[in-house]
Amino acid sequence: MSEETFDLALEVHNLTVSYNRKPVLWDIDFSLPQGKLIGIVGPNGSGKTTLLKTIMGLLDPDSGYVEIKGEPMEKVRNQISYVPQRESVDWDFPADVMDVVKMGRYQKSNILKRLSQDDKRIAIESLEKVDLLEFSKRQIGELSGGQQQRVFIARALAQQGDIYLMDEPFVGVDAATEDAILQLLVEMKSKGKTVIIVHHDLQTAYEYFDWMVLLNTRLVACGPKEEVFTKEKLQEAYGGRLTVLSKIGDLISNKEFPIREKGFSEKK
Repeated sequence: MSEETFDLALEVHNLTVSYNRKPVLWDIDFSLPQGKLIGIVGPNGSGKTTLLKTIMGLLDPDSGYVEIKGEPMEKVRNQISYVPQRESVDWDFPADVMDVVKMGRYQKSNILKRLSQDDKRIAIESLEKVDLLEFSKRQIGELSGGQQQRVFIARALAQQGDIYLMDEPFVGVDAATEDAILQLLVEMKSKGKTVIIVHHDLQTAYEYFDWMVLLNTRLVACGPKEEVFTKEKLQEAYGGRLTVLSKIGDLISNKEFPIREKGFSEKK
């Protein structure tokens, strides 16, 4: 393991979660550092989304607990921003884009109070960051999948949290949108934010993240990507399900990864 020390953003202690008595997560225990882009990866059904929802307090664990910066979620909820899977959202709900983004400010203020001018300014700036200000009056259901995803990221930005939890933010978006989202995430990390993302694509995971949680009901590994994303650990997590595993493992061993198009570069 790496000897480098970090301030901790999140700690998961002996977490077990089940549905209908069937464990989805079993005795999960790990810590995540602040100021990193962190990927949660694993095969389908490995408990990735369940882990994110349990961290958020949306699901109750059978045992174990989660701490955010050493505190229970209830005490620091306003420091956490959450972007759910697109499939879990009712896109027919009658709200325009600006209304959705402003919802991020209600978590910072009393929901019964009117938003201040400062709140409205922050909502506008958040939409500008995802390049959707011109769509502010458009109904959310009229947008493309990639635009909807960017609106929910803008809502998370409007919360001005320290930790961002995102469930598959790259699913259903085109290459240009994926690149734009990634650039934004890198910018957030450069400002000391912690971004934790459920991600399914192994072929981009090593490139996108600098820290990883590898799951398959149990915790397989957690740490810097160089320590987690090895051929042996991937084989342990995925078994023989992926014929692409050996190819990815060889790429890892040879330090060969595809070069991103459109001039993507991570700011160090």
